[in-house]
Amino acid sequence: QVQLVESGGGLVQPGGSLRLSCAGSGNGFRFYVMAWYRQAPGKQRELVAELTDGGIINYGSTVKGRFTISRDNAKNTVYLQMSSLKPEDTAVYYCNTRNTAFASYWGQGIQVTVSS
Repeated sequence: QVQLVESGGGLVQPGGSLRLSCAGSGNGFRFYVMAWYRQAPGKQRELVAELTDGGIINYGSTVKGRFTISRDNAKNTVYLQMSSLKPEDTAVYYCNTRNTAFASYWGQGIQVTVSS
């Protein structure tokens, strides 16, 4: 069974920074892609960033240049460094992973609130 545990969310002022972490576990599962999605109230879930275990990165258009995704393959852990945060970044952030057979798993979600 694959599990993803997110941490690092909270309240931050506009212009501030926050780092999210997501630790994955699951015997025999290849964490091929590890990604962050977010969902704001009344909006669809959207891709924030994704990173393969080979280093291929893709960012959502609204966070390019402000957010950085990285991962530790040995620990099956993915990070999201968020900088220059805006109120519109407020959302529940979800960790996601999928293997090459497109089996996909989600974390429970973590709240990020950007407000003064």
